[in-house]
Amino acid sequence: MEVVIVQDAKAGGELIARSIAGLLRRKRDALLGVATGSTPLPIYQALTAKVRAGEVDASGARIAQLDEYVGLPAGHPESYRSVVLREVVEPLGLTEDAFMGPDGAAEDVQAACEAYDRALTEAGGVDLQLLGIGTDGHIGFNEPCSSLASRTRIKTLTRQTRADNARFFDSPDEVPHHVITQGIGTILEARHLVLLATGEGKAEAVAQTVEGPVAAVVPASALQLHPHATVVVDEAAASKLKLAEYFRATYAAKPDWQGI
Repeated sequence: MEVVIVQDAKAGGELIARSIAGLLRRKRDALLGVATGSTPLPIYQALTAKVRAGEVDASGARIAQLDEYVGLPAGHPESYRSVVLREVVEPLGLTEDAFMGPDGAAEDVQAACEAYDRALTEAGGVDLQLLGIGTDGHIGFNEPCSSLASRTRIKTLTRQTRADNARFFDSPDEVPHHVITQGIGTILEARHLVLLATGEGKAEAVAQTVEGPVAAVVPASALQLHPHATVVVDEAAASKLKLAEYFRATYAAKPDWQGI
């Protein structure tokens, strides 16, 4: 696992966007796994700026959804399908044909989970999966004590996660209780995992993920098992890392050709 400490969220977004741009130059039709929420917005903004400036061609990119609320219609403004289309697909100049995600409105939710898991494999697998992290260490919607071998499935959201997401809805009561999420085992199949965490509120979860034991109680700690996982954190989110100076030194000495 590589840990990169940056000054702020904007710097983190720019760093990750450069990595994605490099991937798209090497593989025009790369499958990008995207996360929602406020944390990854600087990534999408920086990548969009590069596309509009002609620095990278994203026209062949494919976009894969990490998770989706159960019960919200596809056109609901806070369904993750709508969010990804609005914040990623459209700004990059792509169409819905480039997008794939689970059907949160399906009558048979379990079948929809299995179908999406198969679809990711049939698409050749995710080349780069963007991740955020919850204050309790969850990734996707794999809450604490999720199986580290889990596949795409339905999960019940904790009270804390529903409270964290209530800011996107008119009322906390409108936040769904269930989601479809890629499982940890599914996430670990991506070729490159990139987690961005910003703010002091994520500091404890970051420390447990990076320096703690691999344990289901901190789902993000499973990134320690991946051969190419990058954790990008701002100074506030890095504030509880015991090895912060080591991480700074190793990144400062890293050859440019290695990228992230």
